[in-house]
Amino acid sequence: MEENYKKRNEDKDLVKRYESHKENKEAFYFSTDEYEHIVHHYIDQSNFRKALKALNFAMEQHPYAAEFMILKAQTYSNLEEYGLAISLLDQAANLNPGDSDIHLIKGNIQVMQGNHEEALESFYKALEFSQEKDEIHFSIGLAYQNISDYDNAVKYFKLSLEENLNNEAALYELAYCLDVMGELEKSVSYYKEFIDKDPYSEYAWYNLGIIYNKLERFEDSISAYEYCIAIDEKYSSAYYNMGNSFMMLKKNEQALDAFKTTLELEGPTPEIYFSIGSVYENIEQYDLAIRYYRKATKLDQFYDEAWYCTGICLGHQDKWYEAVHFFNKALKLSIENPDYWTALANAEYKVGNTISSIDAYDEASQLSPGNPDIWKNWSKIYFEQGDMERAIGIITDGISELPEESSLYYMCAVYHIESGEYKKAFNFLERGLFLNYEGHTLLYDFFPNLETQKALYKIIQQYK
Repeated sequence: MEENYKKRNEDKDLVKRYESHKENKEAFYFSTDEYEHIVHHYIDQSNFRKALKALNFAMEQHPYAAEFMILKAQTYSNLEEYGLAISLLDQAANLNPGDSDIHLIKGNIQVMQGNHEEALESFYKALEFSQEKDEIHFSIGLAYQNISDYDNAVKYFKLSLEENLNNEAALYELAYCLDVMGELEKSVSYYKEFIDKDPYSEYAWYNLGIIYNKLERFEDSISAYEYCIAIDEKYSSAYYNMGNSFMMLKKNEQALDAFKTTLELEGPTPEIYFSIGSVYENIEQYDLAIRYYRKATKLDQFYDEAWYCTGICLGHQDKWYEAVHFFNKALKLSIENPDYWTALANAEYKVGNTISSIDAYDEASQLSPGNPDIWKNWSKIYFEQGDMERAIGIITDGISELPEESSLYYMCAVYHIESGEYKKAFNFLERGLFLNYEGHTLLYDFFPNLETQKALYKIIQQYK
């Protein structure tokens, strides 16, 4: 730690000397190592223009140092000036054709340009000259993944792992590709073999946990994360994912412990505050949930889901006016989210803003026509107003979108009964009974009168 502090001070002094000479227009000379420190100082601060100026001086004083051409190419790449970057790397390759890093960096830039075939050529050339191949195999895997060639991507991620068992990124990307290919179940045995070779690889246990989680084997995923934590007790991502698995099992107290440990290890982040809030919402401690959702939005005011969940908790507390405010904030950030529109529609109706509620349901139905609750709740507004024609119109639109949804037919039958159109009502009732006989109990919610219920029961029994 003391050595790092000393080195940082030396680098600062070096940069000060360089800037002083430049400012005073004095003649100066620095070694290649010194220039590298100066340039990396600027790059670390994302001050790429200053890095380029320093590199120009370095290349004037050391014209045959290929490392400065490589650094300059990387700097141009950071500025998204990819053509200049490639040109410099070609010059560097002429000076030092056997430098695998030149071809690797060139390939990575070509990937950023979207030139994946050319990138693969560069990566294969890098393989010819490199003794340590894990990083190059990983880059080849990513290039194949970018063109959706998942078979080859998997092949090269596995080769990368054969070279370096601790390549965390390769483990993660391999799991992603196997998921896309629908081979997650098969991948479990691969990861177990991997763990047999290196039982103390926290990365392998962690990624096995992710795979189990995707397979909805939550108990197994928790076990894998626990092994990961036993190896590295400060592996915060394992605690976080374990918290999510506990939530899926409705083990809220354990989830809360896992998330709070993540908070201790990582410090505050919007995601961890949101997750803690979600647990409190699950156990109906809405004030605490709201507190953590608000902490999330203080760290990230664009966290639309946290604004939305705050509104949901306020709704549970019958604070509908406040809920409307938070749903609107969520919608400003994600205007095409049908869940937000549906929640707003319900809240607006609760506070008596019927027109706003209808408008919100209209938006929600366009964004998510496959959600039967939208059509049911929207039509119910007109039903409660006694406007059966419009109620029937909305629910019929819903049936057009969801012809196999029995509950829509039952509701349409209710509206026709209220309109006195019994023949039409019976047709819709019959269709609902055909699709889902047990669903007919929905009718009794609309007709609390015992005599009416008896009459409906007789008709339903006849159908049965």
